[in-house]
Amino acid sequence: MNERELKLLLEAGALKSIQIIAQGSLFHVEAKTIAGSKVVMTGRGEVRQWRSIDSCAKWLRNVGFGRFELLMDGWIAGQRNCF
Repeated sequence: MNERELKLLLEAGALKSIQIIAQGSLFHVEAKTIAGSKVVMTGRGEVRQWRSIDSCAKWLRNVGFGRFELLMDGWIAGQRNCF
């Protein structure tokens, strides 16, 4: 699911919830719908990831979301990614 599809689902009222999920030191977004959950992807088909909660939350706010869940059980403080 890309940003455009996410906005369309938001406008249609088809979303149950939005979650920011920590994985290592990165964060990604999952949208929960009636049909299941979908991960937000980039234009190249990769999982869209952020390095900080702030940048992810700002992106969600710009898309139009004011409320979301933050799941931190997969977060590892101080971990560095090998890019």
